[in-house]
Amino acid sequence: MNTDTTATLAAPVPTTTAGKTPLRVLLVISNLEFGGAQRQVIELANQMAADGNVVDVCSLSSYVPLASSLHRSERRLHIVHKRFMFDATVVPRLAALLRKGRYDVVHSFLFDADIAVRLAGRLAGTPLVVGSERNTDYRLKKRQLIAYRLSRGCVDLVIANSSAGAAFNSRTLGQDPGMYRVVYNGVDTRTFAPADGRAMRRELGLGEHEPIVGMFASFKTQKNHPLLFAAARHVLERIPGTRFLLVGDELYAGMHGSDEYKRRVNELVDTLGIRDRCLFLGNRSDVARLYPVCDVTVLPSLFEGTPNVALESMACGVPVVATDVSDNAKVIPDGRVGFIVPLGDERALADRLCRLLDDPVRRAEMGKAAREWAMSEFSTARLAEKTEAVYREGLAGRRLRTAGAA
Repeated sequence: MNTDTTATLAAPVPTTTAGKTPLRVLLVISNLEFGGAQRQVIELANQMAADGNVVDVCSLSSYVPLASSLHRSERRLHIVHKRFMFDATVVPRLAALLRKGRYDVVHSFLFDADIAVRLAGRLAGTPLVVGSERNTDYRLKKRQLIAYRLSRGCVDLVIANSSAGAAFNSRTLGQDPGMYRVVYNGVDTRTFAPADGRAMRRELGLGEHEPIVGMFASFKTQKNHPLLFAAARHVLERIPGTRFLLVGDELYAGMHGSDEYKRRVNELVDTLGIRDRCLFLGNRSDVARLYPVCDVTVLPSLFEGTPNVALESMACGVPVVATDVSDNAKVIPDGRVGFIVPLGDERALADRLCRLLDDPVRRAEMGKAAREWAMSEFSTARLAEKTEAVYREGLAGRRLRTAGAA
């Protein structure tokens, strides 16, 4: 791991596997905690590097628990530590890293990184500055909205992980819809694969034949745990032996009110009297071993981008029941690899969960289709291929504009 601009950068490679000149890319993110955007950064960095490009990762925080998943992280991970909320020194320090690495592309993820990259990218003269949209239909703080709008001339393209997210970002920030490209998230289908979950069930103290509903999500309002617990009452009326497996925890340092949200969720569990039917595991580094424990997973979110947990679950051959928000219906074809239910409809959610728990044959068929769907449409290879294509398109367009202005 390298701190600020003292990094020894990855050595260039002669050509990519496709015979193209390799790209030099820096992916910048606010932190590398246990989160969806963070996991996608790691997946993208690893796959694009395997394809012959030079791809490094920069975190604006020293909190990097996912760093161990980045191949050769001792050379490829850089820390430009943001010491306090309005640390203006981040921009020149990041610009120095960009100049030293001679990157062709700098691509940001999450708000703090978005703004720092826009300014640092222009200061460093990086050829292509790319932003991200990872969600949709959320509320920006006034200072965030102002920062985005003041810096919108400093970004060339925005990659959204859903069509709904691209439309939301364009509408909210007043940016040209032509700036946006949609690239769905990817999942490592070798790591996330069908497996026998019986040993892990024993390890967790779960019965071999107990019906298990899994929810993999951080404790934040967006993930909407209360809808699952409201549905759980109806599920338990029909299938009393059901257990609910909760993987995830509050965000680092209780950010964005996640500590208070977790407290409210725990109060609700006790109020509903279902504590003994729930197993809270917190953050885990072995989530790929936990999906096969589940008969079905649930995603009751208020809003999403491309939900990583849905891709991971499907890759493991476990059907998903999700709310009809953002592009969920495109990612999870209803009735084929799982079910889509109306947001807020606890009875519909309970009904779809029970349909799968009650019908092992249908569950197995959906699980098989889910695995095939994930492999064909959402592999990390597809993620890297599509993202690299956007980068190359952006760089070509930038060169044409520069030539035309000369």
